[in-house]
Amino acid sequence: MNNFILIILDGVGIGALPDADKYGDADSNTLVNISNKVSNFSLPNLKKLGLGNISDISGVNKVENPLASFGKMTEISKGKDSTTGHWEIGGIKVELEFPYYPEGFPKELVDLFIEKTGVKKVLGNKPASGTEIIKELGEEHVKTGYPIIYTSADSVFQIAAHEEVIPLDRLYEICEVTRNEVCVGKDAVGRIIARPFVGEPGNFQRTTNRKDFSVDPPSDTILDVLQGNEINTVAIGKVNDLFNYKGITKQVITKSNDVGIEKIIEHSNSESNSFLFANLVDFDVYYGHRLDPEGFANALSGFDKKLPDILETLDETDALLMTADHGNDPTVTSTDHSREYVPILFYRKNQKGRDLGTRETFSDAAQTVAHFFKVNNSLKGTSFLND
Repeated sequence: MNNFILIILDGVGIGALPDADKYGDADSNTLVNISNKVSNFSLPNLKKLGLGNISDISGVNKVENPLASFGKMTEISKGKDSTTGHWEIGGIKVELEFPYYPEGFPKELVDLFIEKTGVKKVLGNKPASGTEIIKELGEEHVKTGYPIIYTSADSVFQIAAHEEVIPLDRLYEICEVTRNEVCVGKDAVGRIIARPFVGEPGNFQRTTNRKDFSVDPPSDTILDVLQGNEINTVAIGKVNDLFNYKGITKQVITKSNDVGIEKIIEHSNSESNSFLFANLVDFDVYYGHRLDPEGFANALSGFDKKLPDILETLDETDALLMTADHGNDPTVTSTDHSREYVPILFYRKNQKGRDLGTRETFSDAAQTVAHFFKVNNSLKGTSFLND
């Protein structure tokens, strides 16, 4: 069917990058640390493909004849957020540095937010975990109707609101105004994120109605290159938001890993001569940021169990690449992303697995996709299609 499937296991890093100490991440190693922390850690299908050949992962041993080629990629762009990671995977070295707000947003930015969105006041305005800040301020938000704004180590302006206090349409409108009229110029953060929640005081829960409002990539990515060559591009999950829907022919929205996997299988079976670019976000959102290694391990196991179903959809003309966009080590004290290498597992049916080594940039993924479809381009990176 001549499909190339690229799956991002969001947050599944495999060891600190050489400059990780500059980001406070020298001890981060998402996969290895989880495997050492969680008893009976096992990913049998990923092991067969060669995951344990990349690094020493407890319970995922090295195999002599892996079914996939294996290795890891180095991030050369600055930062450790999802936008930067995905854009580099898409073929860009991100030269710009997004603004960050470790002390919260400056008064002039908050004042502009209030003026442009029409809200009366705001709550929060600090770096925080999304689950913790709604525990702290959710009740006051319900009483006052003021939105909760907060940031993190990523370049994000997050807006949390109870769905019965600020309805989703209004929350999304606030986010659009913030994207287009507030966070611009020097304050053009990578993403404005709507963070709706429901529930009662003491039992607030975030919903799956999150929505990201991103900036356009600074130049064409593999999605634009393929679309310009009349190759079908299908984005599944968070990929749509992170590329701001640019270069995407079919947009597939998902709310969980399970739905994402279902959509990967569905489109792998139904599409031909297509690039399927999917993000499975649960590892990052529900377990990495919440410092839950057990939950992270269970999510990895859940993906591992479904992996044979994905492989079953492929024939000799297809290719599958699994990697990540950054780390999110749940065994450390930080709830933020971690600056790590990302794993490569590159599978083609009936082809022998090879050691792809340590790649110089995430953009090697984009060039491999371009090489597969035989399209010329000026993207960064080096293909490993025939290494």
